[in-house]
Amino acid sequence: MTDSRSPILTPVLLAGSAILILSFAIRSSFGVFQIPIAQAHGWDRGAFSFAIAIQNLAWGFGQPIFGALAERIGDRKALTLGALLYAGGLVLSAFATTPGAYQLLEIMVGFGIAGIGFGTILALIGRSAAPEHRSLSLGLATAAGSLGQVIGPLAAAGLIARMPVSTVFMIFAATILLALVLLPFLHAPMHPHAAAAPAEPLTTVVARAFRDPSFTLIFLGFFSCGYQLGFITAHFPALVTEVCGAIDPSGPLAALGISTTSALGAASIAFIGVANICGTITAGWLGKRYSKKYLLAGIYLLRTLVASAFILNPVTPATVILFSLAMGALWLATVPLTSGLVAQIYGVRYMGTLYGIVFFSHQLGSFMGVWLGGRLYDLYGNYTLVWWVGIGIGAFSALVHLPVRERPLELRPA
Repeated sequence: MTDSRSPILTPVLLAGSAILILSFAIRSSFGVFQIPIAQAHGWDRGAFSFAIAIQNLAWGFGQPIFGALAERIGDRKALTLGALLYAGGLVLSAFATTPGAYQLLEIMVGFGIAGIGFGTILALIGRSAAPEHRSLSLGLATAAGSLGQVIGPLAAAGLIARMPVSTVFMIFAATILLALVLLPFLHAPMHPHAAAAPAEPLTTVVARAFRDPSFTLIFLGFFSCGYQLGFITAHFPALVTEVCGAIDPSGPLAALGISTTSALGAASIAFIGVANICGTITAGWLGKRYSKKYLLAGIYLLRTLVASAFILNPVTPATVILFSLAMGALWLATVPLTSGLVAQIYGVRYMGTLYGIVFFSHQLGSFMGVWLGGRLYDLYGNYTLVWWVGIGIGAFSALVHLPVRERPLELRPA
């Protein structure tokens, strides 16, 4: 029996959301750095892309590790370690002058993102939320990350126009350390409903999940989400800068201060973030009422259609904005549904570790999207092929969620 009077906007949700704003603001801005860094150091597109791809892969490796750490040593200690790694990697990146050094440091940044990103925060919120509010709470927290996506690219573009890239990295490092101020508010006792579940060792629960075909299907389905998000975040600003039609100097974009295609490229990520705020909250609300697997299949199908329509038409400022808003509404809508599905089937006690394992597939996809984007661009001079690969695996994800069995997996007392 649930209690509809249980609060939704708890201190844990508010503080966790604020941390996600900071973390995701910086994470979402890296695509804006691509052309300035390449020009400053004379690197080709593939060198920078590989560095961000390594960052995504390290994030994926780090997510289940930090999930397990949070469950063993405590959420706040794990988050502190993540913030220090994130800030330290950014500081050292400011002094990197070779592709190899920059790529090596992105491992540190990636682990930092894992420690202070979605996996750790969503598991913390999921464990503390009442079951009837869990899906919406996860949607609200994910939407907070979207707000960071609105702020980060625009802030990065503005700062890069006024100061060296190395200085911007230092400012971002100081910004991420602000998350430490919020840690005292993240005291999250497990909700009584979750605490009443049978206690089993972590290894037993993970082994049972690995034997469950539904876990494999969720793992495979999250790959395309990472591919599409990784590719677009890292390469879409550059794509817009290079191939978008001219911006009307007397039009509405110019009135908003977007007078060049490079500014539109940065703004496109922010437009995605704006639409994503509504999309993730809506997904969380729908996940409380309807089948999560069918919602996920529908989101991946719509992504496939939106991406196909964009690439089949001329790239103009109008199509960039329309694509950004449409894709933004679907952008992170998969996160509250996927994390909620993991919690629904396998419980919340070890949600951080199990979601972290599923999230590793997401980051494998991100690695491929970012790296392949740079590699194929250097080979062919455009992003067309890598775009169509993303469309194909998006359609695969729409199909692979359909056989998932959503009922809770039976747990046995230890």
